[in-house]
Amino acid sequence: MTQERLTERPIIALVPGDCTGIGPELTARILAEGKLAEEARLVVVGDTRVLALGMRQAGVSFEVATIASPKQADWSRPAVPLVDLANTDPALFPLGVASAEAGRLIGDTLAAAIKFAQAGEVDAVTFAPLNKRAMFDGGWKFPDEHKMFAHLLGHTTYFSEMNVLDNQWMSRVTGHTSLREAIDLINEASITDSIVLVDRMLRKAGFEHPRIAVAALNPHAGENGLFGRDEIELIRPTVEKVARTGIDARGPFPADTVYVRAFGGEFDSVVAMYHDQGQIATKLKGFNRGVTVTAGLETIFTTPSHGTAFDIVGQGIAKTGALENAIRLASRLADATAATAKAA
Repeated sequence: MTQERLTERPIIALVPGDCTGIGPELTARILAEGKLAEEARLVVVGDTRVLALGMRQAGVSFEVATIASPKQADWSRPAVPLVDLANTDPALFPLGVASAEAGRLIGDTLAAAIKFAQAGEVDAVTFAPLNKRAMFDGGWKFPDEHKMFAHLLGHTTYFSEMNVLDNQWMSRVTGHTSLREAIDLINEASITDSIVLVDRMLRKAGFEHPRIAVAALNPHAGENGLFGRDEIELIRPTVEKVARTGIDARGPFPADTVYVRAFGGEFDSVVAMYHDQGQIATKLKGFNRGVTVTAGLETIFTTPSHGTAFDIVGQGIAKTGALENAIRLASRLADATAATAKAA
């Protein structure tokens, strides 16, 4: 690696996630291995006691340098820089059990990381798994962390969660809502917003000509109206209208086969109509490799697509692949953002 790259690597705030789950263990193992040092300059934002718990769970040990903010980090030293918020004592919470108080504290920790991003001290935020219900019960009254991020950033325009696996970028028109409610949220505006955001994110990630497939809502894409007319009256006209703006969007395609075609290399992204339509396909393809990115916000956020894995927490067997990929993707997006700013 050149000295220039060593200096210009993005600075990423790494948040260990909910202390009752596998996040601390994953974080500690990645930091101990040090193999992502060429990808980014990592600064942990959290509590030193949570990181110490992760070390014990992972059976690793490394030096930590406690700092007040990321701008004080010295990456020329071997010690891992840690902004110690001193806000979470993991000894107070049983492992593998959702806790409202732990949920409140991980929300507070993420809010602190966001402030560092807003101040320009970090280029992205990567966080280990959290529990949405625990955060909600702990006072962060949002259906997911992405909406919490938008609230804290004062973001008012469209944004969405996307899942990335093997350079396939999967998005959806509706997200964390009931399936019954999701049907009513599928309209021309929401479909259009989803396709446009996917195209923008793919171009930001380095795709010169993104190829976007749009999934149908009904079985067999409605079977020419036999199983519903949503594809005929809404989805296809919307996709064609977006395509006329220059975006390579096609569909709707039957949802039970479009992911096979995408993973076969025909498309770079699939826009699903609702959460499980896309999540089942991607998680079956690579549960321990997928990354979730909050697309459309000013701050870059990435996280593993899997959850807190309460069933294996503390056993030292959790796999780090998805969190590693989340750090790599955050670095890639931060590099792209910096290149765009430099060219402007």
